Amino acid sequence: MNSYLSGAPLLENSVVLVSGGTQGVGAGVVRAAAREGAAVAFTGRRGDVGSALQDELNAAGHSTHFIEADVSDPDSARGSVERTVDRFGRIDALCNAAGLTTRGTLLDTTPELFDHHIGVNLRGPFFTMQAAVQNMVSRSAAGTIVNVISIAEHGGQSFLAPYVAAKAGLAGLTKNAAYAHRWDRSRINGLNIGWTETEGETEIQKRFHGGDDDWAAKANDSVPMGKLGQVDEIADFVVLLLSSRSGVVTGSVIDWDQTIIGGQD
Repeated sequence: MNSYLSGAPLLENSVVLVSGGTQGVGAGVVRAAAREGAAVAFTGRRGDVGSALQDELNAAGHSTHFIEADVSDPDSARGSVERTVDRFGRIDALCNAAGLTTRGTLLDTTPELFDHHIGVNLRGPFFTMQAAVQNMVSRSAAGTIVNVISIAEHGGQSFLAPYVAAKAGLAGLTKNAAYAHRWDRSRINGLNIGWTETEGETEIQKRFHGGDDDWAAKANDSVPMGKLGQVDEIADFVVLLLSSRSGVVTGSVIDWDQTIIGGQD
């Protein structure tokens, strides 16, 4: 959603933290939030990639700060909020975009793989949200959070068992936290994104599904709208939800996909 809707950048004078902001949807949100006037901190595990994105955006006149962090570690997750506050003085908005999509079925998922999914896809968002809301409440300040969830949280494919378990938990957490902190004016929403064209998805398709360099073109032909979800479109929607232009909405988990849950021929 472009800033002409309000006549000013949608996140002007806001401090935003994006977890998993070095690639894919997370990087898209970092770019969109910076474009819409926010000071943006973002996390990732790859220092070289994060520093390169920070340098690129700051050279273009934006205010960004890369924080090397592993959100599956609660101390690192909470610490990313603390470091955001140290750099920018506060946190106004959070997007939890870090995610793990490594495949596993009910029968072949190891405890280690299950724990990894829970760590990245559920524990990380929990403790990042905890620290962010604590900062907002301590200042008696309104704030917004968007959790990037997945359309798969409704059930998903058989090879996504640990992923679905974690993402379904995140959907429930989103509603619980929104209800718990509605009187603190912390608006907390989630986005159930569907199949999306990212560099990470390219790796997954090649590693687990025999995909080739044309996998995305073939996938585009297989979906109703003729294209997979696009990072920039998702990022624009996240920015809208983070901004005051989304009004009073909270506790919503929105299906952002061309799959119609419950529809069948």
